[in-house]
Amino acid sequence: MRISAIRTYQVDLPLREGSYRWSGGNAVSVFDSTVVEIEADRGLRGYGEVCPLGPAYLPAYAAGARTGIAELAPQLLGLDPLDLGHLNERMDAALRGHPYVKSAIDVACWDILGQVAGLPVCTLLGGRYGESFALYRAISQEAPAEMARRVAQYRAEGYTKFQLKVGGDPDTDIERIRAVRACLRPGDVLVADANTGWRQHEAIRVCQALRNDDVYIEQPCASYEECLTVRAHCARPLILDEVIDSIGVVVRAIADRAMDVVNLKISKVGGLTKARQIRDLCVAQGIALTIEDTWGGDIATAAIAHLAHSTPPALLFSSTDFNSYGTRTIADGAPQRAHGRLAAPTSVGLGTRPRLAELGAPVLEVA
Repeated sequence: MRISAIRTYQVDLPLREGSYRWSGGNAVSVFDSTVVEIEADRGLRGYGEVCPLGPAYLPAYAAGARTGIAELAPQLLGLDPLDLGHLNERMDAALRGHPYVKSAIDVACWDILGQVAGLPVCTLLGGRYGESFALYRAISQEAPAEMARRVAQYRAEGYTKFQLKVGGDPDTDIERIRAVRACLRPGDVLVADANTGWRQHEAIRVCQALRNDDVYIEQPCASYEECLTVRAHCARPLILDEVIDSIGVVVRAIADRAMDVVNLKISKVGGLTKARQIRDLCVAQGIALTIEDTWGGDIATAAIAHLAHSTPPALLFSSTDFNSYGTRTIADGAPQRAHGRLAAPTSVGLGTRPRLAELGAPVLEVA
């Protein structure tokens, strides 16, 4: 089997609640997403999606994804989309770094692999555990009372796991966390996600203030070394996210006992092929995972669901459903949240059927 054409589409994904805010004064109201279509023999088509969280979150941005794909696409024609190891080697040789650029291509090839095998991607990734898995709900950074109100709203929708966007003024963040903690119920899980927003001394102060509060602390500082120092002064469980961008970092972090949970974003590491390697390493070492991506619509949500649903439940800390945050449907067959839980599609491949009218004309076609 050979890749005969690669197409990319640009799609705007408006947020249902108007805007999404996190540390550093960052906010997004419309996400710029890129959908990749890989065409192979017998008219088979696979789809992947990459959607950076704006240009100020990670070393990634939406236009960069499309520019990078334009650079890679001519060098991938003629390759076997089922030979995922070779495909990833070729991408890494042709474009140093920029894993997010490669992610949607890799996912689209997994979609084709599932179609050829006659199996859903989650089966190929390790099997399907149970009927569904629990999701978290991100709470956009607001005043403490407003964030507490949002938690009550989302609990009514079935969520029991909540990720607060903090990483601002430490005193206000402590108020935010305690205001939400006060309205939680037994069994609820609270994560305070600083998104690298605290300086080291601020993070340590917040952790010390919350030493008796039941809360997870996520990515307190920008660098791995700062987070490791905070870890030494923190009595709460620690999650690493933004610094987890390769299997090498995970190996180091496990050796350093740097975290209790890894937040694994598919596009940040280059696609499902490398995300599965990291997932399996963490599972083998007993490290729990949040499985997600930077953002996306129906196709990205399907890829997340397949990786999450094939992760042993005891080590699946949480996951997310980005397609419920937006107002636009770009594919049929995508998983849909029910009572705070999600299930990977059971049809072959990713199980999604893109709405071509929603995607519009391709912005790039290489054949």
